[in-house]
Amino acid sequence: MDERPSGSRGTAAPTGGGGVHGSAERDGASRDAIVGRDAVIERLTALVADLSGGGRALLLSGAAGTGKSTLLDDAARRAAAAGRRVLRAAGHESEQDLPFAALHQLLRPVLTEAGDLPDRQRRSLLGAFGFEPGDADPLLTGVAVLTLLSQVAERAPLLVVLDDVQWIDAASADVLSFAVRRLDDDSVAVLAGGRDSDDHAAGRGPAGGFDRGVPKLVLGPLDRAESRRLLDLRSPGLAAGLRERVLDEAAGNPLALLELAEAARGRRAGEAQGPLPVGEHLARIYTARLAELPEAGRRALLLLAAADAADPPDTVPALLPDPEDKAWTAVEESGLIRREGRHMRFRHPLIRSAVYHAEPLDARLDAHRALAGALRDEPDRRAWHLAAATLHPDAEVSAALERTAERARRRGGHAAAARALARAAELRPDREDGARLLADAAGLAAFTGDLPWVEELAAQARARTGDPAVRATASLHAGRLAALTGRHAGAFAGLAAIAADLAAAAPATALDALATAAVLRFYSGEESQRREIERILPRLPAGPLREWTLAVSDPFGGGRALAPRLPDLIAAAWGRPERSTALAIAAWILDETPLAVRTFDEAVHAWRAAGPLPDGLGGVVAMAYFENGRWEQARTVCAELAALPAAPVLDHAVACARAVDAMVLAAQGNAAAARALAGEALRLVDPLESRSVAVYAHRALASAAIADGDHETAYEYARTVFDADGDPVHYHASYPALAELAASAARSGHHADAIAIIERSARTLAGSGSSRLRALVHRGRALLAEPEHAEPDFQAALAEPALERWPFEHAQTLLEYAEWLRRRRRITEARPFLTAANDTFRRLGARPWAERAQSESRAAGLDTDSAVPGAFAGLSPQQQRIVRLAARGLSNREIGERLFLSPRTVGSHLYRTFPKLGVTARSQLRDVVDAAGGPV
Repeated sequence: MDERPSGSRGTAAPTGGGGVHGSAERDGASRDAIVGRDAVIERLTALVADLSGGGRALLLSGAAGTGKSTLLDDAARRAAAAGRRVLRAAGHESEQDLPFAALHQLLRPVLTEAGDLPDRQRRSLLGAFGFEPGDADPLLTGVAVLTLLSQVAERAPLLVVLDDVQWIDAASADVLSFAVRRLDDDSVAVLAGGRDSDDHAAGRGPAGGFDRGVPKLVLGPLDRAESRRLLDLRSPGLAAGLRERVLDEAAGNPLALLELAEAARGRRAGEAQGPLPVGEHLARIYTARLAELPEAGRRALLLLAAADAADPPDTVPALLPDPEDKAWTAVEESGLIRREGRHMRFRHPLIRSAVYHAEPLDARLDAHRALAGALRDEPDRRAWHLAAATLHPDAEVSAALERTAERARRRGGHAAAARALARAAELRPDREDGARLLADAAGLAAFTGDLPWVEELAAQARARTGDPAVRATASLHAGRLAALTGRHAGAFAGLAAIAADLAAAAPATALDALATAAVLRFYSGEESQRREIERILPRLPAGPLREWTLAVSDPFGGGRALAPRLPDLIAAAWGRPERSTALAIAAWILDETPLAVRTFDEAVHAWRAAGPLPDGLGGVVAMAYFENGRWEQARTVCAELAALPAAPVLDHAVACARAVDAMVLAAQGNAAAARALAGEALRLVDPLESRSVAVYAHRALASAAIADGDHETAYEYARTVFDADGDPVHYHASYPALAELAASAARSGHHADAIAIIERSARTLAGSGSSRLRALVHRGRALLAEPEHAEPDFQAALAEPALERWPFEHAQTLLEYAEWLRRRRRITEARPFLTAANDTFRRLGARPWAERAQSESRAAGLDTDSAVPGAFAGLSPQQQRIVRLAARGLSNREIGERLFLSPRTVGSHLYRTFPKLGVTARSQLRDVVDAAGGPV
C-alpha cells in the first residue's frame, strides 16, 4: 500500500496533518500549533478578512499529509469567529460515482432556502438531489447554486470550504467550479484543498476541475528546521538517534513526521535497523493497532471502512455492536477513530484504507454483503455494495448497476453513469452485452470531456467483441470527443479508417464515421482530408447524410447541390434535434443563414429541454447568430459553451467560441476585450490543426484594429487569412474576410496585393459561390477601385436582395457607397443609404460604425442623435445586455440566470451603470434603450 488514502474522512482534519501541534479535538489547535505555514495563514486570513470587494477563491494543493485540511479548518474557525457564515464539504473517494453528493453535503444547511429560488432553478437543483422529479440541467443547476450562495451571502459574508476536491464527484465539481468563477460581486470567499498526486478522478486533474482559473497555493514539505520544531512540540522525548532517522525518512512531510515519531516512541535508537516504516509500512502502523482489538471491534471497523459516506447515516450503526459494548472502548482507545455524536469516524483516510485492506478478502466481501442487505431501500447504494461483493460475472448485479447508471444519467451525472455501466460490463456474463455496455459507457464519458477515459472504455469495448458495429460505435465516441480537443489530424485518420473498413460490412456506420470526419475537415481546413472523404464517399449509400458530408467538406464543389433540398429535409427532421442541428450546420455552411438560424432556434430549444447544448455546436450556432445580426444571442451561446462541464478540456470548442465572441466584441467597438479573447483562442489551438478558429481569431483582430483606426495592423491580420499565393487559408472561413481585407488595404496602401487576392477569389467563387460571397467580392473591388470606376461594383454588391440577410455586412456596404456618393457631391442620393446604415448599426450596437455613419450623416446635412456613441454605448457589452434585460422588466435573478451571473453581480452592474446613464430607477431604462436603438 502506498501513502495515498483510499477512503473518506468526513470534514475533520486528519490527526497530525499539516504540521499541526495536535488535532483540533485533542489540542484545541490554533495558529501557534501550526508549524511552517505562517505565510499561508497570512494569505488565508487576508482572503476571508474583507469580503466586501466581491468573491475570491484559493486552492491549497499538496501531497497527502502536507496540512491542507488543518489550514482549511483554521481558516473556517477564524471566519466563524469573525461572524462569517461557513459552509463546508469534503470529497470522498467512495462518492466519486454519486452525482451531486458533495454539492448536497455543502448546501444541506441552507437547502431550505432553495424555496426562494426562481422556479426553474429550484426544480433543477432539487432534481439533481432526487428531491423532485425530472432531469437536472447542469447549466441551470449551476445558476441555482450561484443564486443560492449569493442569497446566503446577502445576510452575512460567506466562506465556502471545499476539502479533498480531487475526490468530489464530477457533477458537483462542475457545478461548483461554474459558480466559483462567477462570484464576482458577492461577499463570498472559496477555499479549496486538493491532493497534488496522480490519484484522482479520471480526466479532472488533481484538483477535480478547481485548478483551472483559480489561484493555486502549493504546500511543499517543511524544511529541516521546521521539521525539528514540529518534532520538538509533539515528541520532545524522542531519542536523538531516532529523531534524525524520523527527519530523514519523513522528508518534511508533516503527517509522516508525526506518525513515524509516534511509532518510534519507546524504541531504542538501535532497534529496527533499516528505513523506518513509510508507504506500506506506515499502513502497518495502523493495522498493528487493529490486531490488538477484539474480534467484534475489528468487524465493526471493517464495516465502517467498507461503508461509504453516501450510505444513509443509520445504516452502519444498525449493524454495529451497541455503543456501550466493551469492544467500542478498545476501538476508541486505539486512536483509529473518533466519535462524532452518534457516529464513528476514522481519523484519517489512510486509517480507513489500512483497516480495510488488512482484513482477508472473504471478510471484506462479507462486509459489503451485510451493507447491501441493510440498504434494500437504497437501490443505487445496494447495487454498488453488491458489485463490491461480487468476484465473478453476475447478470442480476450487472442489471442493477445498469439501472443505477440510467438514474444517474437522468440527474446529469454522466461520469457516475459511465462508471456504473463500465462495472456492469465487467459483471455481465455475455461478452457481447458487456461490449455494448462499454460502448455506451464511452458515450456517456464523452460528456465529461475526459478523452483518455473515453478511449480506454472504447478500447475495452473493442476487445470484448468482434461485432464491427459495436467496435465502430465505441471508436466514434472517442473520435467525436477528440475532434473538440484540437487533435484533428489523428481523429480524422481514425474515423476515415473506420469508414473505409466498414463501407461494405456496415455502410450506415461507415457513413456516420465519415460524416464525423467531415466535421474534422471543416475544423482543420486540410485539403488532403477532402480528397480522402471524396475517395471513400462513393462506396457509401446515397442519401441526405452522404450529401451532408459532401456539403460540409466541399461546399463550393459537389456539396452545393444540397442547398435547394434543405428546407424539405429540415421540415422532415422536425422533433429530432440532432438531425435538425446537422441540417442547420449545412445550411449555414452553404450561406443559407436565415434558414440555419431558424433551425438552430428550434433545435437548440429542444436540446436544452433534454440537457446542455452539445459541446461542439456552440461556435457554429454563435457564428450564424452573429452573421444574422443577433449579436446578444451569439454572445450568450459562447458563454454557455464556456460554462459546459467539459469545457476546460475541449480546447477547440472553447477556442471557437472565444474567437466568435471576439468578432462580436470587435464589431461593437470593444477592441481591447476582442483582442484578449482572440489571443486566448489562438493560444488554445494549433493553427494548422484548427484553421477555422485561427481565421476567426485573425478576423476579430482585424476588426478590432479597424475599430481603433489602425488600418495597417488591420491589413496585417486580414492578410493572414490568405496564404502567400492568395488562396484561402480555410476553404470556408476565409472568404467572408474579403471585405475586411479590402477596407483595410484601401486605407493602408496595399491595393495591388489585395486586388490580386480578391480577383483570385472571384475566379474560384464565380460558378459555385453564394450570392453573399459574390456581393463581398464586388464590395472589395469597389473599395479598391479608382474612385471614378467604383460605382458599378457598389451597385452590384447592393443589387442582391439576399445580402440583407447579413445585416452588418449590408449596412457596411450601404455606408461605404454613401461615403463614395457624398465625396462625389451626390449628397441627396447618399442620404437614404446613410439613414439605413445608421439605423442598422444602432440596432446592432456597432458603436464604431454608428459613429462613422453619424459623422457622414452630419456632413450630408442630416439630423442625428448620439444615442449609441453616448452613455449607453460607453457601457461594456455585458452591462449593455444587463440594462436591456432590466428594461424588459426582468429581475436580477432572472437576468443572472440568463447571463450566468449571480443576482448580486447583476445588481452591482446596475448600481454602477445608473449614474453613467443619468437614471435613478429601473423604470427609466426603457427610454435609455429606446434611444440607443435595438431591441429592448
